[in-house]
Amino acid sequence: MRKDKKQVIGDEIGDEQIKLFLDFEPVDATSPSLHKLVKAYRGLRIDDFARFLTFFVEAGYDVDGKDEHGKTFVELIQDQRNAPDYIELIEKARG
Repeated sequence: MRKDKKQVIGDEIGDEQIKLFLDFEPVDATSPSLHKLVKAYRGLRIDDFARFLTFFVEAGYDVDGKDEHGKTFVELIQDQRNAPDYIELIEKARG
């Protein structure tokens, strides 16, 4: 594959499918906001995650929700390989 071509894996997903990630609820002391972010992070490609964040913020969820140990989404993913792209999206969502 040429370096200037972006690899696309899987079919394009619609807004309604992305919005389904807003339905996930935690079973522990994790904030619902953080739980939804983590589920979307694990289940969506970066472009779809960016679209998810729009719906997430519009629904009034907090991009700085914390888990039972007081860690935010950014703190949970910061040591992962693709984290910088996701952290940049979170920073943009903060405004």
